[in-house]
Amino acid sequence: MKAFLTGGSGFVGRALIAALRGKAVPVVALARSDAAAAKVSAAGASPVRGDLADEALLAAAMAGCNVVFHAAAVVSDWGPQALFLDVTVRGTERTLAAARAAGVQRFVHIGTEAVLAGGKPIVNADETTPYPPKPIGLYPWSKGLAERAVVAANGGGLTTVCVRPRFIWGEGDTTLLPQIAAAMRRGQWMWFGGGHHPTSTCHVRNVAEGALLAAEHGKGGEIYFLTDGPPVDFRDFLTAMAATQGVIAPTRTAPMWLAQAVAAGGEAVWGTFHLKGRPLLTRTALNLFFGEVTVNDAKARRDLGYRALVTRAEGLAELQK
Repeated sequence: MKAFLTGGSGFVGRALIAALRGKAVPVVALARSDAAAAKVSAAGASPVRGDLADEALLAAAMAGCNVVFHAAAVVSDWGPQALFLDVTVRGTERTLAAARAAGVQRFVHIGTEAVLAGGKPIVNADETTPYPPKPIGLYPWSKGLAERAVVAANGGGLTTVCVRPRFIWGEGDTTLLPQIAAAMRRGQWMWFGGGHHPTSTCHVRNVAEGALLAAEHGKGGEIYFLTDGPPVDFRDFLTAMAATQGVIAPTRTAPMWLAQAVAAGGEAVWGTFHLKGRPLLTRTALNLFFGEVTVNDAKARRDLGYRALVTRAEGLAELQK
């Protein structure tokens, strides 16, 4: 096996490179900048400078590879629609086209449970759960379009598979946990609706495990949820994560109706007046973090042999300062 990877300098990308190199698989990874190339090299992959806009470059870089792992996307709950469309949606379409042109046999897309975010709690969802008619936010919308493009591209010599990890966490996270810990330190964190609702999670090394198994055993055109196992209490889990950073989680709460009003109002103001920055709160964040989001990974365990090798206790121990 020889692998090509997009998003290699990111949290999930670096874990994928480590997992592949652990199996002695050579990895070529796309890098948009010198800083990204340095991270890719440090992780053990060979960087190729370029971006998702250059389909010809992508195809040339994939030469000799038999599997593509596509992890690149705009990972944010706010931003210009054109950016989500160009990077997440069109970028996925160009990466698929390049893989087909290069003769790649298998394509694994790193998706997300967020494609099901439609404003209501996501309860014990599985792969048969339909997409919402109106996704809440540009991240769910764009990732849903990208995922559907991957599924539709299956066939004609290219086998495409999607994995959907929920709430990716673990050592090496440079965005989610640092942002949460910083907000708690500044006293800017509160638990909307109390915070005591079930949530599924997926350690970053479990994401890599599931992605590699999907590359080896996944059925073409299929989607597989990935988790750490049974759901946990959201507030308890984030409190435990914050504690590994020496942060005592605050106890302040706010009613959900107030949070929903703030999110909707903020989005309306920012959208109308095209303000810089971002609203204090978004409906996407509320849907994905302050309401139940539980998913069922039985299909991955049954069909791929997925086991979630890293337990939550082990992952939390690794986060300790």
